[in-house]
Amino acid sequence: MRWRELDREACSVARTVAVIGDRWTLLVLRDCFLRVRRFEDFQARLGITRHVLADRLRKLVKQGVLRRVAYQQRPRRHEYRLTAKGLDLYPVLMAIVHWGDVHLAGKRGRPLLHVHRSCGHAFDPLTVCSACGEPVDPRAVHVQAGPGAARADRARLAALAG
Repeated sequence: MRWRELDREACSVARTVAVIGDRWTLLVLRDCFLRVRRFEDFQARLGITRHVLADRLRKLVKQGVLRRVAYQQRPRRHEYRLTAKGLDLYPVLMAIVHWGDVHLAGKRGRPLLHVHRSCGHAFDPLTVCSACGEPVDPRAVHVQAGPGAARADRARLAALAG
């Protein structure tokens, strides 16, 4: 598998990594969820070069994760807002945050608490089955080939199941 060809793999993880799989993109997305929207604000928070930041933002806009919205006409300036596709990455980022909180936070604890507006409580993200609502962990799941699976993957998964 070559890095530049990940987006053509018959694997949802590989295709997702092709969009968000570098450190700057994930940090840009983190800041988007923290309501950072303007180029200069991203640059100041991240300490990233203008060239790299412009490249990452351009890529996220091209992929439909962010959209550019003009907020000033003279000079023309834009901010970057999450699209519906971008908002769907929230559980992914929350899973990464949770892993870091559990395994890397250190003695002082979590650097940020995520508080549910409706009930006012800090929470941990939880993956649940969309059909029955039960919590899901890797031991409670098996996979089977879907309609978009590559032929080799279908055969491999069929052999494992049988």
